[in-house]
Amino acid sequence: MTYDDLFIRACRGQKVERVPVWYMRQAGRYDPEYREIKKKYSLLEICRQPELAAEITMMPVKKLGVDAAILYSDIMNPVESIGIDFDIVANVGPVIHNPIRERRDVEKLRPIDVENDLGHVLETIRILDRELSIPLITFAGAPFTIASYLIEGRPSKNYWRTKQMMYSEPELWAQLMSKLEDMVVAYFQAQLKNGAKAIQLFDSWVGALAPEDFQKFVLPTIERIFARLSDYDQPKIYYPGVSSGELLPTLGGVQADVIGIDWRITLTEGRKRLDRPVAVQGNLDPTVLTAPQEVIEQYAKNVIDHGLRDKGFIFNLGHGLFPEVSLDKLKALTEFVHRYSEEAIREKSFVESEGV
Repeated sequence: MTYDDLFIRACRGQKVERVPVWYMRQAGRYDPEYREIKKKYSLLEICRQPELAAEITMMPVKKLGVDAAILYSDIMNPVESIGIDFDIVANVGPVIHNPIRERRDVEKLRPIDVENDLGHVLETIRILDRELSIPLITFAGAPFTIASYLIEGRPSKNYWRTKQMMYSEPELWAQLMSKLEDMVVAYFQAQLKNGAKAIQLFDSWVGALAPEDFQKFVLPTIERIFARLSDYDQPKIYYPGVSSGELLPTLGGVQADVIGIDWRITLTEGRKRLDRPVAVQGNLDPTVLTAPQEVIEQYAKNVIDHGLRDKGFIFNLGHGLFPEVSLDKLKALTEFVHRYSEEAIREKSFVESEGV
């Protein structure tokens, strides 16, 4: 099997012939075939069936022509192993039946047992490692984002309970962050040992914090996670979620190869704020995908033009796909990114070689 490493090269800032594409939540609800499967099984039931989870992971690879696969799973999967009882409720999200509200709740959390409790996830990764001809990205939820669910008990708009613990009981907060850090590291290590070709740490809601609070209460944990994984050669991505542009200048000590950027700033501005040589990923507003195709391509062109101003660029969205997106439009977008970026890179190479 020929292995296409375009995505890996882009993560490492190496030469590419075109821009690689993948989409957050690319295996999901926009696909009618997936919606039919979901009529029979819940998300967690699918995750416990490695063959089915692998099949769903590969659907967008076959249908869209993307350059990387993202494991079909959920960021909440590992928390059951540490003692959290939860469900994924339709149109709500994760609902925690034993939310963390006081010290004894944190102290009851046990170390993760990946092999025994998440063997089905590891088997899915092994299947995909055998079947895919493009890299497989696996992922985990970052400690703040996971903590926001565990403390609030469900998705939140203001995260007041989470911030209350952070501000009022900093030692307890640090203890919780430490336990979630250990969970994430062990989970990632198992993924990397079983066939993951890249990993992404999703910190979807950390943009709710002021930069000073992020630096004080969250960033040290993020830095330690990536430092503890530094012996693994696979590319590592940190996605600090939506509304996180103000946090980018603080990420200099995070040993990630790629930083995901949302659509509220340009990739050029994002690189300027990061102020270090690192690949970037993003950053089309996913709601643009509801527009006519010519409008989608105009916005995509702008993202690509910014992304190609420096080496190390992966085309993606600023956040995940949602059900109203058209599969046909998404396929056309993928083809456009490949076609337009190949022409742009060829032209740029010609100009540089001619010394123009």
